[in-house]
Amino acid sequence: MRIGIVVDSACDLPADFIERNNIVVLPITVRIGEAVLADHRDEEATLSFLQAHVAERGHEAETTPFTVNQIRDLFLQRLVIDYDHVFCLTISKLRSQIHDNAMQASFAILNDYKPVRQAAGHTSPFALRVIDTLNLFAGQAITAVEAVRMRAADASVAQIRARLEALAEQTYGYMIPRDLYYLRARARTKGDRSVGLLSAALGSALDIKPVLRAHRGVTEPVAKLKGFEPSAQKLFEFAGKQVRKGLLTPTLSVGYGGELEELRKLPGYARLREICAEQQVEVFESVMSLTGMVNVGKGALAVAFAAEPHNFA
Repeated sequence: MRIGIVVDSACDLPADFIERNNIVVLPITVRIGEAVLADHRDEEATLSFLQAHVAERGHEAETTPFTVNQIRDLFLQRLVIDYDHVFCLTISKLRSQIHDNAMQASFAILNDYKPVRQAAGHTSPFALRVIDTLNLFAGQAITAVEAVRMRAADASVAQIRARLEALAEQTYGYMIPRDLYYLRARARTKGDRSVGLLSAALGSALDIKPVLRAHRGVTEPVAKLKGFEPSAQKLFEFAGKQVRKGLLTPTLSVGYGGELEELRKLPGYARLREICAEQQVEVFESVMSLTGMVNVGKGALAVAFAAEPHNFA
């Protein structure tokens, strides 16, 4: 059976991994003033757009996911011909309309695919499963990598579906933003007043950086640390401890809101990679999606993995 894998462009995966494994990306359009870019996970385009616009006015950005009709058209024009079963892995439905749009599109796709497949010479049925990853950005990558691994191992559709749905519940994404003022401005633009002016001013004055955790659809602060680089080192050390304890998949995802050379120079990162190599855990590092950066700010750091329940310490 030909199994396809679809992610949205908020999913932080290296471009070469996406291309090598024929992962289909649902783009998200980002508009800042008159500047518009469809986020297709093109790292060079993302960095160019970032340097030109996001650092100054990113909090004003409007992000628009693929509509129901755009998703329907993509499937009917291409995916129902190229594949027999498709897993569509989306950012948490609590954070974006993408999941709901994909679910609505799936009904039209399953009603309309037969003539398209028959015209292409396929008589077998087509099936589509939309799965909420319950996470965002680097956290979305964990289920996508596992889907690729299981497909390569010739796992059945039922096995892949059960595994991905269970894994979504067990994935933890951790993130450290650089700029609380940016985070507050972005939240206000979106109508979310959870980041108050006082807390943003206090955090910036004291150089306090929150550690945010995304798990099972909920994003919340789990620690407050002082200084970005010491905070990054603490996060890397924590991730290393979890790797040594044993992850639920041999995968660790890292997203960074800027050039990857900056990421690689952060204190503790080289040691984390050494630990992952020792434990045979593959590290997937990528430039954070443009969608991610306009929401959390330039220079943000994210680390994700699947593990048993734990506390950040």
